[in-house]
Amino acid sequence: MFEAIALDADDTLWENETFFRATEADFAALLSEHADPDLVNARLVATEMRNLSRYGFGIKGFMLSMVQTAIELTEGRIDGNSIGRIIEMGQDMLSHPVHLLEGVEQVLATLEGRHLLLITKGDLIDQERKIAASGLAGHFAGVEILADKTPASYASVLARRAIAPERFLMAGNSMKSDVMPVIRIGGTGVFIPHDLTWSLEHAEPQQDESYHELAAIAQLPVLIDELEGRS
Repeated sequence: MFEAIALDADDTLWENETFFRATEADFAALLSEHADPDLVNARLVATEMRNLSRYGFGIKGFMLSMVQTAIELTEGRIDGNSIGRIIEMGQDMLSHPVHLLEGVEQVLATLEGRHLLLITKGDLIDQERKIAASGLAGHFAGVEILADKTPASYASVLARRAIAPERFLMAGNSMKSDVMPVIRIGGTGVFIPHDLTWSLEHAEPQQDESYHELAAIAQLPVLIDELEGRS
């Protein structure tokens, strides 16, 4: 039996990357007089990568990276109104309604009574807002909002909650953040791909008996039953 079953939040329980992509398109359109969309997007991703250690994950860091990219691409010629529009884009994202993914509520109802954890990463205030707006908080025995998802951060969560890694299952849409770090500390990782996943969250799967992939979250309860029956 698993002592704890954990789920990711963004793009596992509710839509997230969709709103980033839409904002990226608006940002590219804003800078269309200075560069083509592919170059704008490439420069934005590169800026985000450089800024992760400063701002971490989340919309606020994304907004600051858009401002920096706009300044660099225009060699400082970007006007104040355009900077204001970029800030508005970020603020719109921070107030966007939460849209649950198909099957999520049914899965949580099926797993009722299990020790469920919600483990996400990013900006604390924004993640707390989305969790509250989702209406799903009552399904979880605990919520962890991490700065990043690494083997060390998962190990710290499990140690604090007295959960054995080999009795821990984590499911999510990011191979890099939700699956591989958990497998590396001895847990079970379940990859549930989303049609849109940020390029920085991609990683090659480790062909391991602790790795599993599902087409949809609706299949998760069946997989858990199979794995627990096997043990």
